[in-house]
Amino acid sequence: MLNWAIAFFIIAIIAAIFGFGGIAAGAAEIAKILFFVFLVLFLVSLITGLLRR
Repeated sequence: MLNWAIAFFIIAIIAAIFGFGGIAAGAAEIAKILFFVFLVLFLVSLITGLLRR
């Protein structure tokens, strides 16, 4: 999931360089959403791993 967030972030940067504002904003929003989903899933798995010990 983090790989997808990084990929969309890179797409957003490339689109911003070439002046595609709408595409860059959309890709940046997708990257943000995927990053936060990854962060939540990581924290949940960390907590469940600590509780299982």
